[in-house]
Amino acid sequence: MSYRYGEYRDGPDPLAPPYDVRAALDQMGDAVLAGANPTHALRDLLKQGLPGAQDRRGLDDLLREVRRRRRELRERGRLDGTLERARALLDRAIGQERAELFPDPSDDARLRETELDGLPSDTASAIRELSGYRWRSAAAERTFEELRDLLRREVLDTQFRGLREALAGFDPAAMERVRRMMAALNDMLDRDARGEHTQSDFDRFISEYGDLFPERPRNLEELVDALARRAAATRRLLASLTPRQREELGELIGQTLEQAGLGEQMRRLGASLHARRPDLAWNTPERLSGEEALGMGDAVTALEELADLTQLEAALRQDYPGARLDDVDEGAVRRALGRAAVDDLEALRRIERELERQGYLRRQRGRLELTPKAVRRLGETALRRVFSSLDGGRRGDHDQVNAGSAGELTGSSRPWRFGDEQPIDVVRTVINGVRRGGGRTAVSLSVEDFEVAETERRTAAAVCLLVDLSYSMALRGTWAAAKQTAMALQALVASKFPQDSVQVIGFSNYARVLRPDELAGLEWDMVQGTNLHHALLIAGRHLDRHPDFEPVVLVVTDGEPTAHLRRDGSAVFEWPPTPETLELTLAEVDKMTRRRATLNVFMLADDERLKEFVNEVARRNGGRVFSSGAERLGEYVVSDFLRTRRAR
Repeated sequence: MSYRYGEYRDGPDPLAPPYDVRAALDQMGDAVLAGANPTHALRDLLKQGLPGAQDRRGLDDLLREVRRRRRELRERGRLDGTLERARALLDRAIGQERAELFPDPSDDARLRETELDGLPSDTASAIRELSGYRWRSAAAERTFEELRDLLRREVLDTQFRGLREALAGFDPAAMERVRRMMAALNDMLDRDARGEHTQSDFDRFISEYGDLFPERPRNLEELVDALARRAAATRRLLASLTPRQREELGELIGQTLEQAGLGEQMRRLGASLHARRPDLAWNTPERLSGEEALGMGDAVTALEELADLTQLEAALRQDYPGARLDDVDEGAVRRALGRAAVDDLEALRRIERELERQGYLRRQRGRLELTPKAVRRLGETALRRVFSSLDGGRRGDHDQVNAGSAGELTGSSRPWRFGDEQPIDVVRTVINGVRRGGGRTAVSLSVEDFEVAETERRTAAAVCLLVDLSYSMALRGTWAAAKQTAMALQALVASKFPQDSVQVIGFSNYARVLRPDELAGLEWDMVQGTNLHHALLIAGRHLDRHPDFEPVVLVVTDGEPTAHLRRDGSAVFEWPPTPETLELTLAEVDKMTRRRATLNVFMLADDERLKEFVNEVARRNGGRVFSSGAERLGEYVVSDFLRTRRAR
């Protein structure tokens, strides 16, 4: 036996390595850390595709291909080709008949010429008048039969793709088989409407007439879908013509079906298809340009493909609420763009599915959210970015994989107690087990044997990060940096200082506590007001809940306070700020000072009013003021926090 090996072409490579969804999450993270919400970040990822992911195209690439294909179809040709060709054949048949009659001096020849002179000007009426005419010219009769054969094939091809070839050359037996197929199809649809249809009925139908359906449907639903899309395209063809062309072509279609004995069956089928698929664009006109005159079958095929591409473009844009890649019709992708595009779409769907399956994304009430697992990873990414910009020579400003809550080891140990976070002293623990076992070879450990290494005491801190969420942060382009800084600080405390208690507080017209898993999806508030007064009130409650912790308060803002809380809890906004707003805010600053909490303020705008306010804060509290650009905000905040923690 001999074997031949080649590139696998029947879909995605079955031996490809498992898809690493972390790369997709990191690419989403770039958009999230730049200020986007998770829904927009995932949409951008799917649009662009993942670089290096088996060269798979993103939605934007597929959209460009769809639009290119639409342009090609629109420029393919004109829709009136069948009318033009029918008119040409009719004129040729009449000319051949006149040539035969001209030499004949008989009255019969003159009467025939008079009859030809009186034919209606429109093609459909002229053909109807000539249906009972006895041709003297054999050539004219053959031409007229060619015309009727053309109309039979074109009209039936508009409903059943591929019948044009099956009916090439008038064959009464083939025509009779089409009549039987139409009757059987309508009966099957009627039985299905009554709930009596079975798959075996469809299988028998396809076994007898399957060669007339090149789409190779697997069930009645697929067959109805194919026929309905083509019937709707035929309606659109008529709607796209001029009123006169529409009238002529409609008359030709009706005549042809009646002469073929299919008029009633076709009306039944059209009504059934329209009732089953009313969602299709049945009467929407479409304009095609180009020099080539398309026949009815080709024109309907072009319009059918255009409708598929229009729906496919809308699905691929994914710009409607609750959009998912599962909404994209794989069959439409295959018909329009081929198998390779189906594989590209499946690769994108796998990204979306795997992000949810592996616990990075979840949908809550139709909204996409990052899970705490994903937020932790993005926080670590934000922290790595901050550390990469710090001076590498400064001690402590580097990644520490095995960070814990313990301080430096003292060299002594003590018995383990429930809740201890100090490292286990393995040597002393095993020695205790050996001693208790009397020196036996097999050593079994009990709870009493465990000892932990004593460490220096490390002071815990209560950290408050107050982040401005007001509209001006987005206008000045500083919101993304503030969001990334909050995530980086959250990740830093969780990884290096787990004994600390961190609280992130966002403030605009009101202030609120931001959960760690809320930070990634956080967006600025499209409201006016910088209510630092409310934010400091919330921060003070956090510090009061941890009286034994060292207080750390960091404020990130781009404007002076312009709002405060009234006694009834409502917020009041005024610009320029009223003396009452400033007095209440500075009163909370004084309370922070009495709590021994130092306020360090990071200014993101070069504003004289803001400078005057923060200088007063520094004078009253003793904290520091940083005037940092958005690009270095994370570096400043993290460095200041690390400096404060090392000092304590």
